[in-house]
Amino acid sequence: EAGAAGRETRGIIRVHQFDKVELVKITTPEKSYQELESLTIDAERVLQLLGLHYRVVELCTGDLGFGSAKTYDLEVWSPGQDAYLEVSSCSNFEDFQARRMQLRFKNRDGENRFCHTLNGSGVALPRLFVALIENFQQPDGSVRIPENLQPYFGASEIR
Repeated sequence: EAGAAGRETRGIIRVHQFDKVELVKITTPEKSYQELESLTIDAERVLQLLGLHYRVVELCTGDLGFGSAKTYDLEVWSPGQDAYLEVSSCSNFEDFQARRMQLRFKNRDGENRFCHTLNGSGVALPRLFVALIENFQQPDGSVRIPENLQPYFGASEIR
């Protein structure tokens, strides 16, 4: 995004670097699509626990990342942007990454086979913060802290 200009490329929504939790699974070819669903559910659970409105979008082949066989994007509603913001992406790379790093396993018949790898981001923190602030702002300007975060935050709202 370096060199981009305009209103949509500034601020916390479009940062060049951000923190996130990366979810990784290494599995057998027979289980990889089941594991993709499980990985996506794990990422969804974070948004559910925070009480955020979100949707899951399956990417079309033209939008898939390099080497990905199937990808789901998780997007949270941003009232201020009047749009959904991508906060997580969960992908099945089948054996693409495993072939590049020669990652194999021996099956029950003693044959060497390539593993299947899956990657997902827990949530992209800057966009999550935007969604939390926009969705939990009260009429008086304060921001209600989601119940599941209150024990870590030490308060129920930001004034």
